[in-house]
Amino acid sequence: MIRYQIEKENIDWEEVAGVLRRSGLSDHSAQQQEIAFRNSFATVFVYDDEHIVGVARAISDGLFQAAIYNVALNEEYQGSGIGREMIRKLLEQLKGQNVILYTHPQTVLLYEKLGFRRAKTAMEYFQMDPEKLEWMEQEGFFMKENFRFPEEIGRKDMQGPKWKK
Repeated sequence: MIRYQIEKENIDWEEVAGVLRRSGLSDHSAQQQEIAFRNSFATVFVYDDEHIVGVARAISDGLFQAAIYNVALNEEYQGSGIGREMIRKLLEQLKGQNVILYTHPQTVLLYEKLGFRRAKTAMEYFQMDPEKLEWMEQEGFFMKENFRFPEEIGRKDMQGPKWKK
């Protein structure tokens, strides 16, 4: 029987780390996952009987801005509506806030169906090994360095701040 829990108490952090590891989202330890999830504003844990099969979390200032991270669901549960319900439960906890979502390129369509829109001006700064950055670029997580959309090329407002000239 599937059930959802938003509280961070009585969580098996080894199971959380396992779900994230199997999904390819994180290889951090159970102790590190506990710190990340406990420090998050909103969480969702999905159980099938007594075992965690899905997790998601969001950080937030509690008023205006939030970002969703670590949405992971064991593969055998995907496509059954559980992922959509996880996002719905996170968004309930983030009511009234602007929400940024980081996702794998393969799941963009799912989030668009849930009302998310792709951002043209989002910027990312990752501190990781060059090999991981190269893999992320190849997978389509972000544009090549100094990428410009065709309509941006030559625009005066894309030349940098006026105060620097």
